[in-house]
Parts: sequence; C-alpha cells; structure tokens
Amino acid sequence: MGCFQPTGYMENSISYSAIEDVQLLSWENAPKYCLQLTIPGGTVLLQAANSYLRDQWFHSLQWKKKIYKYKKVLSNPSRWEVVLKEIRTLVDMALTSPLQDDSIHQAPLEIVSKLLSENNNLTTQDHESIIVAIAPLLENNHPPPDLCEFFCKHCRERPRSMVVIEVFTPVVQRILKHNMDFGKCPRLRLFTQEYILALNELNAGMEVVKKFIHSMHGPTGQCPHPRVLPNLVAVCLAAIYSCYEEFINSRDNSPSLKEIRNGCQQQCDRKPNLPLRLLHTSPDLVSQEATLTESRLKPVIVTSNEIHVEVERNNTANQKMTANVGNDSEPNLIDCLMVSPTCSTMSIELSAQADRILGCYVEILKMLSDYDDWRPALASLLQPIPFPKEALAHEKFTKELKYVIQRFAEDPRQEVHSCLLSVRAGKDGWFQLYSPGGVACDDDGELFASMVHILMGSCYKTKKFLLSLAENKLGPCMLLALRGNQTMVEILCLMLEYNIIDNNDTQLQIISTLESTDVGKRMYEQLCDRQRELKELQRKGGPTRLTLPSKSTDADLARLLSSGSFGNLENLSLAFTNVTSACAEHLIKLPSLKQLNLWSTQFGDAGLRLLSEHLTMLQVLNLCETPVTDAGLLALSSMKSLCSLNMNSTKLSADTYEDLKAKLPNLKEVDVRYTEAW
Repeated sequence: MGCFQPTGYMENSISYSAIEDVQLLSWENAPKYCLQLTIPGGTVLLQAANSYLRDQWFHSLQWKKKIYKYKKVLSNPSRWEVVLKEIRTLVDMALTSPLQDDSIHQAPLEIVSKLLSENNNLTTQDHESIIVAIAPLLENNHPPPDLCEFFCKHCRERPRSMVVIEVFTPVVQRILKHNMDFGKCPRLRLFTQEYILALNELNAGMEVVKKFIHSMHGPTGQCPHPRVLPNLVAVCLAAIYSCYEEFINSRDNSPSLKEIRNGCQQQCDRKPNLPLRLLHTSPDLVSQEATLTESRLKPVIVTSNEIHVEVERNNTANQKMTANVGNDSEPNLIDCLMVSPTCSTMSIELSAQADRILGCYVEILKMLSDYDDWRPALASLLQPIPFPKEALAHEKFTKELKYVIQRFAEDPRQEVHSCLLSVRAGKDGWFQLYSPGGVACDDDGELFASMVHILMGSCYKTKKFLLSLAENKLGPCMLLALRGNQTMVEILCLMLEYNIIDNNDTQLQIISTLESTDVGKRMYEQLCDRQRELKELQRKGGPTRLTLPSKSTDADLARLLSSGSFGNLENLSLAFTNVTSACAEHLIKLPSLKQLNLWSTQFGDAGLRLLSEHLTMLQVLNLCETPVTDAGLLALSSMKSLCSLNMNSTKLSADTYEDLKAKLPNLKEVDVRYTEAW
C-alpha cells in the first residue's frame, strides 16, 4: 500500500502484487511524464524526469505485474492443456517486450524450470510440447540448472525424438560457443554430454556426431569460436571420467599409476584396505602412497556393480630404475623417459553403457585431433595427463587414444609435438606412457619411434635427449635399429658421434647392430667419414680469424670448413650472411672457437640450443637482429664463459634477461637495446 501526496515522495513502499493497473496519463493538461498506478484504496502518480524514463518504468511495471500473475497461475497447475497455453503466452510476452535485459528471457525460463521440477508425472508428449514452447527463449539464453536436468532426462529417455535435433542442437551450439566455465554451471556440461550421447543413439550414430563436431568447427580452416574446443574437451574429459567413477569411488586404497606400472612393487609398506569413501575428482588424480598387507602376493580383485578389475602383482620384478634430473626449466626429458618394468596384467570390464560412453567420447577426441587448427590447443590441454589412472591402465582406452597421440607425433609444429613430453619432473608424459615399458605401450615401439623422430627433427637433437635415451631406452632403440628403423639408426650413430656411450662393450654392440642392416651400415660408414673429416678439421693450424662474405649460405660454410684445418679458429664472423640454425652442426665442431658473430642472420632458437651444449667455452656472441626468442636465449645460461652478449633487436623479454644475468657470472658487456628488456 502507498499514499499519494500532491508533491514530494512516497512515504511507504508498494508491493508489485498490490498493483492492479498501470496507465500512462494521457488526458489534457495532465502532469508531464507521469504514470498512474491503481492500488487498493486509491491511485498513485509517479512522475519521471523525461518520456524515456517514464516508458521504461511503464514497461518494467507491466512486466513485473504479468510475471507475478504467471508465477501464481503456474504454481498450481490443474489441467496441462491450460498450463501449456499459459506458457506460450508467457513466452510471447517475453519475446515482444521492448525491455532490453537478460532477466526478460531468463525469468520465464526459471518459472518453467520450477514447474517441471515440481511435476514429475508428465507424459512424453507434455515434455515435448513444453520444450517446443520455450524453444524461442533458448536462442539467446542458457537454460537454468533445473531445466538442464529436464533436458538431460529427455535425451536419455527419448534420444530419437525430433526435439533433440530441432530444439536442442542450437541450444548446445550456443553453450559450446559462449560458455566460459563449466565449473560454475556443471549441468550445462552434463546436458551437452547427454545431447551428444543422444546423437550417437541415432541410426547413423557417430556419423551424426561427426557432422555436429564439423558444424561447431565451421567450414573454413580456422574455427572462429575460441571457446568451442576447450568446452568440447571439458565435456569429453568429464564423460570419460564418469566411465571409471564407479570403480574409483569403490576403493579408498587404490594403487597409483606408478605402482600399476611397476606391478605394485612396494608391497611391504601398503596399508590394509580401509572402509570405502568417496574420492574427490581431480584432473590430475595424483597417486596416493598406499601399500598392501600379506595378501599382496595374490591377485587382488576389486569389484563394483559396474566394473571388475583384476591386478596380478609380480613379486620378482622388484628393480627400480633411476634417471638424472636436469636442473633447468626445459621440458624434463630424462624423467619423462624413465623405464618402467613390464606392466602388471590389469583388465577392466566396463558396463555396456559405460563402454558406449567411452567409445563415443574417445572418438570425439580423435575427431578433434584431425583438425589442424585445433591440434595445438588440444595437445596443450592434454599435456598434463587429465585422465584417471584406471583409464590409463585400461587397454581399450589407451589403444583407442593412441590415434590422438600418433597425430601429435606426426605434427611438425613444435607447439604440438612438444606436448608429448611431461610438464615437469615426476609427472608422466605421453612419451613415457607409450614408450616400450610404458603402461600404454601395445606395440614393439612403432609409436615410440615416431615420437623420437619428430622430437629429433625439432629442437630436441641435443646431448641431454640422447643421454636420456641411452640411459633409459637403449634396448628398444637397438631393437628397432636392428629391424631397420632409420630414426633409431640415426639415434645410435649420434650416440657414437657425441660420445654419449662410455662403455666399450656397449659401443661395440651398437656398431654390430648398425652393421647388421643396409641402412645402418650406410649411416655408420657416413659417421666414420665425418669423424675422419672432423679430425682433419680440428687439427691444429689454419686461420685464427675468419669472415664469410655476405649472402653466404649454410652450404657455403660447410664447404669452407671441409676444405682444411681450422683447429686454431677463435673468431668467426657470419654477419649479414644467409646462414640459419642448420649451420650449428658445423659450428660445434670448431674446438677453439671463442667469438661468434651472427648479426643479421636467420640463426634461430634450435641453433642456440645446440651451441649451448657444445660451445661451452664461447666468450663473445653477437645475436643482433636475429629471430631468436626467449625459448632459445634461455639455453645460453649453460655457457658460463660468456663475457659479451649482444641481443639488440631480438625478442628478448625482461624476465629472460634477468634470468641470464643471474646465471652468467662472467657477463660484463650486454646490449639489449630495442628489446622489451631495454
């Protein structure tokens, strides 16, 4: 209730439900910009500052009045045909309102959502009629949580309904394009998940899903919607996790992935099984320190109503492999290559429904990996392995996912294939899991060879990489080389060339392996020729200073260095030439080199990494106007003898500059003009 005064302000508030009518004052000589509110016991005039504000008040009050009416009518439904008619009128009102506000469309959706949540006895026809009636409101609005539950139920019970295709498709497309965080609205993710499963139930099955994924990507080579891929991956990860959730929640004392790989070796420390409790879900699923009692020597069978798992533990394979840990911030190659003993037998049997869900969403991950523009982001999202350890120990899952990892291993872009490696020390990477001895390896090393090949062709052709392979994967490398794999033959030759192998017997075994195949024999002969040329190149004599003419190429430098002895060469200038990172293979053979000028060349990050491992005595380095970035410049931190460094006009960042200053104690002259650090 409110009172009217000729002038001034209202003394008491008026509830919206008390307003019987709202009118614009239109009679002659009426006060300007006024609204007349009819309430029990009289009227109230509201005067606005202008006609625009008055119209806003008018439409807002009308909207509130009608919303209260529909809430009251739909809160106690009697006949559903009347309810359906009221819902259609409510939707029409929302669509025709001149007000521009999210709540105009959201409020009717919430009213319908509440109505559906409180009435579970609706027929299928009622379901579909209500969905069709509210469809226009869903074109620009996400459905509320309760409405998502209703949609999920419809997808599960009526997957072949035309409503799924005609009404739900644009809704899900909008969710995937515009949703920013499924963590804040998990039911949107669940609805999307159930919608895709409903598509998979149609006659064409995965073909329909494939067309839907293609529609989300678009016909061009670049998807115009940056949120689509992360949202699709989030839906896939949640669905795959749900397939193993029953098993995960059924055990408190589950072995870690490392223990699964090692056959649950550390049995003497395992605690007795505890009562079941719900495990918190985590994308990382960090392994727990858990061990078994005396029953550890017997196969352990864990069952739930949907999943059966049997783990056979081998008490004899009790060897622990160790690896050197690098102290820099580069991808941890040695840790990621750690050899694991043969995995224990572990069979996981999912229910028929869980099996269908798993098959559907792994197929979607495979589809996503086929799009070139999506592959870098997909690889990055999957680099910290986001699957539960039960999935990684499930042969069917890792066998199907192998296609995705293979796609990463075939991609020449470093941002893609570098994601095969672990993100940090102590974490498993795809390289480790799919290498011989890894929990997911189901071949004789074919995928391993592909991964090594792509990494060798990138910036990982380094001593550290070769050392890690020699320490942890030498057996598989030799086996594949024996079978004629060219990448592994090259690996063995480089191990000999860079003096990675100290043991004489191992060197002889590698040489025998190389000489057992035609490709190995040919590459070993080339290695011997290079070694003879290297001896001649490093023989004392020749000039101490050398400058190549401008526009010289990598091939010109190679020809020059093969023409005589350069054991005394201390100062080499390649400034204003056309050399690239490829010439680094020749530069690292110069034993006395102390000063190197690469000003205005195309020498890049890959070359810097190679120089940093071999030319540790270099004192002066000029990288002015070269395309090097932080990724390569950080490698210079191992060149402790550097006293002069020119990084003028490079892509040096301030953080990298500070890092280099801290790690290069002898650095006295530095040029960082025209960089971020200037």
